Amino acid sequence: MRIASLLFIILIGLAGCGATTPPEPPPAPAAHARIDSGAVRGRIEGALAVYRGIPYAAAPVAGLRWRPPQPLSSWTSERPAERFGDDCPQNRFLFDSAPSKQAMSEDCLYLNVWAPAARPATRAPVMVWVHGGGFVTGSSAPYDGSALARQGVVVVTFNYRLGRFGFFAHPALIAEHPDEPAGDYGFMDQIAALDWVRRNIAAFGGDPDNVTLFGESAGGGSVLALMGSPAARGLFHKAIVESGGGRDKLPRTTVDTADALAAVKAGVAFAARAGLSRDGGSEALRALPARTVLGDLNLLNNRDNATYSGPMVDGRVILDDPAEMFARGETAALPLLIGANDDELGSPWLGGWADAVVGKFGPREAGLRKAYDPDGGDRELKAHILSDVIFIEPARHIAALHAAQGRPVWLYRFSYVKQADQAKRGGAGHASEIPYVFDRVEAMVKGSTLADQRMGATVSAYWTAFARTGAPSPAGLPAWPVYAPKDDVFLEFADTGPRPIGEPHRARLDYIAASYPGR
Repeated sequence: MRIASLLFIILIGLAGCGATTPPEPPPAPAAHARIDSGAVRGRIEGALAVYRGIPYAAAPVAGLRWRPPQPLSSWTSERPAERFGDDCPQNRFLFDSAPSKQAMSEDCLYLNVWAPAARPATRAPVMVWVHGGGFVTGSSAPYDGSALARQGVVVVTFNYRLGRFGFFAHPALIAEHPDEPAGDYGFMDQIAALDWVRRNIAAFGGDPDNVTLFGESAGGGSVLALMGSPAARGLFHKAIVESGGGRDKLPRTTVDTADALAAVKAGVAFAARAGLSRDGGSEALRALPARTVLGDLNLLNNRDNATYSGPMVDGRVILDDPAEMFARGETAALPLLIGANDDELGSPWLGGWADAVVGKFGPREAGLRKAYDPDGGDRELKAHILSDVIFIEPARHIAALHAAQGRPVWLYRFSYVKQADQAKRGGAGHASEIPYVFDRVEAMVKGSTLADQRMGATVSAYWTAFARTGAPSPAGLPAWPVYAPKDDVFLEFADTGPRPIGEPHRARLDYIAASYPGR
């Protein structure tokens, strides 16, 4: 501390010894667009026009807390759009793969746009990103769409309500506006952002009839949910699901199931803990401080907290579990690109969770163990069971269901590990594909090499080709075959590059599929 203080004093002294203040750099040229609520001013950054912090719905505060997103009021003067909006309230997670330092507030329904500054002759395809974070954390701010936009697409990222602000059911709220959907406010926000894109993206050079919705983890699960939502129908035309699960059994709003209590029971339990009676009205709920509503929710307790339901089947926005909707052919008939990473949750410290998942197989546990470790050990089982059950098998399952409806689907497995770690790392962990998808490896992967950065260019080329044409077939790269369950071939993004391969773990994944445990 003494050394640091002395250094500070020296620097201050030197600054006063005849030094002149360097001139401030000239401000970045402004970008201008007019949307349906008024004019906005962004920045020209190189070859891109970038707009940050554009509101897409009214602030969900006071009487609008726990209401569907409401239309914006228009503004008359040009509105600055140069800074990200506030993040939605959340408890930051120490190991977040995409941490944000934005301020937080309930006034958080903002989006961001990256677009080519020079408008092409035809409107550009649009890619809309849904961030992950277990529906309790996350932000649009860490995801920079500039590298994708330089490939000729318009990129949109946005915030949506999280935790109890985004997913909350209570009898008083349902009774207050019986004509409105209730509970899945976070999904309603996502739909509102997509509707904003439909109405306004042409002002940024984007094509509202060529929108790809893509997301990772909870964002990927959101894409699956919205593919089955009648409220989202027609708002996007292609879908990319990265590590989005697909086998989740969502609670119902008012009805208990074998997998979960009704979401209103979690809402009533939360209200009771906050000192409100079951008959307490909506005004009392909305008067609760934001800190009380937020509580202690984080990624470690968002599935077993008795006062938080998470996303639910509400009967209006979300009609059923995603896998059930896909099995019945009731999802949107869109081109789908879906997959997972090969070592999503292989960390040794998750061993207790692995044991719990194995235990859910009940009388089929012995067969499961044999499928992984025929020699009687449990090394493979412990290393891969969480990744397989939660991410890899569900992605394969959804791909098979989509293909069975005669709809085009491409399956992938991301196993690339940065060069510096290839000798010591077993595989690609959860969210590790994101820097490659956004082609931001140099900025986001510490110690990356040219080979790592080339993989980013490769992955993003597949994603943007899919956004342009509905098929992931960029020129000069290996062909990615349409998924067919009988062939079980996917594209692996391996250390040696992309390659189509047959499923190497077919036996154990088939075993899981035949006895998929509830979670």
